[in-house]
Amino acid sequence: MPTDKRSAERRPADAQLADEQLAVDLIGRTDYGRAATSMRALPFLAFARHIVVDGRVLLRMPRNCGYHHACTGSVVAYGTDNLSSARPGESLWSVQIVGRCEPVEPTAAELELFGPAPRLVDGEPYEPVYLGIEPQFSTVHSTDGGLEGRFQDVL
Repeated sequence: MPTDKRSAERRPADAQLADEQLAVDLIGRTDYGRAATSMRALPFLAFARHIVVDGRVLLRMPRNCGYHHACTGSVVAYGTDNLSSARPGESLWSVQIVGRCEPVEPTAAELELFGPAPRLVDGEPYEPVYLGIEPQFSTVHSTDGGLEGRFQDVL
């Protein structure tokens, strides 16, 4: 089920949208993931709490780490998986979306969806920064065909 530029050119638009929808749905089944971009020409990964709202992925990151500076206005990859939470016999999956990352001001309802924030990050009081990613393309991988059977209504 990978979706990249080469395969997107060969696939019908409705199949591409189904892949992106599946990716966003899977991200919505987890609470945390990693944003990948570069800072001072070096790649890095930053952890974030996320929620999915209207097909967009909203992130909450700690301000004191400064990663939001590199993410804001940049194209980022954001991914998550069930590698550590799959039950025995359950298929494994991994997903990433790629899109431009911009600052957002979450609504009260969105803040509630994020849930409580940590008190400290790296020994400093937690101050959140909120970012949003509009997926432009996605990649989904799974083992043993588990997603095809479980998410047939999305595929």
